[in-house]
Amino acid sequence: MHILYLIFVDPFVQMAGAPDLLVQTLWEGLVGGVLYALIALGFVLIFKASGVFNFAQGIMMVFAALTLVGLYEKGVPAWLALILAIGIMYLLALAVERVVLRPLVNQPDIMLFMATFGLTYLLIGLGEFVFGGNPKEMPVAALGLPKGSLDFKILGGLVSLQKIDIAAAVIASAMVAGLALFFQHTRIGRALRAVADDHQAALSVGISLNQIWVIVWFTAGIVALATGIMWGARSDVSFALQVISLKALPVLILGGFTSVPGAIVGGLIIGIGEKLGEFYWGPLVGGGIESWLAYVLALAFLLFKPEGLFGEKIIERI
Repeated sequence: MHILYLIFVDPFVQMAGAPDLLVQTLWEGLVGGVLYALIALGFVLIFKASGVFNFAQGIMMVFAALTLVGLYEKGVPAWLALILAIGIMYLLALAVERVVLRPLVNQPDIMLFMATFGLTYLLIGLGEFVFGGNPKEMPVAALGLPKGSLDFKILGGLVSLQKIDIAAAVIASAMVAGLALFFQHTRIGRALRAVADDHQAALSVGISLNQIWVIVWFTAGIVALATGIMWGARSDVSFALQVISLKALPVLILGGFTSVPGAIVGGLIIGIGEKLGEFYWGPLVGGGIESWLAYVLALAFLLFKPEGLFGEKIIERI
């Protein structure tokens, strides 16, 4: 009975007894969830256009952030370094389309998936060669991002919100909403959905797969750059950041691989869930819930709802 009390009753007693800590935990989970959703959005865009899970999205995030920081450290103004980093991500998208995607058109999906593995290690090697392997500090002030914290008294307690977290949540939310509207209500967005539904049908009505793939990979590169800036501002810019991108996999499984709203909802579930789990249930299992809870939730969804919350249910006729 004591164990059941600790698992099912005590955490909620703690929440009721310290509402300020609950608000603080929910806020930190919300920020992490929005950033997870932004990472997952990059995967969704490429998967919708090509049907391939882009394993290189994580290293694209690191490479974009390292490019920005590396240029700034060489004396380039932060605003110009940001523009140049965007340009480099466009060149990367163009190179991926010409060198990887175009030669592998109509090949099995596993070949394209393995090609993204090769792209991952190519970018790791290139990044280490150009920028070195040491962690670097994101120029937060030079980019106009705020420092410090805002403190609020809530229900007799104190809640502290880091200004960089507020900026990250606002910027990430705006990007997610903007991209969702762009791909839902513009000609390019309609072309993307046509390509996602049927490559051959899209070609028959004059849609260029090559142009769409460049646009999608460039957009995913912009998302990777924004994500790298936000995560780098919260810690350091290093190759260890690509591990964070692995959280996008359970986010995609929860939300559905082809759903932009699913990426948002899945990111929030994972972000808030792992913070609540770590703070209130972590002491019962010795901590570490934050590192594995997302994958346990993903396993449960694979067993009972493999298409995710918003994914398309695949029905095969025999």
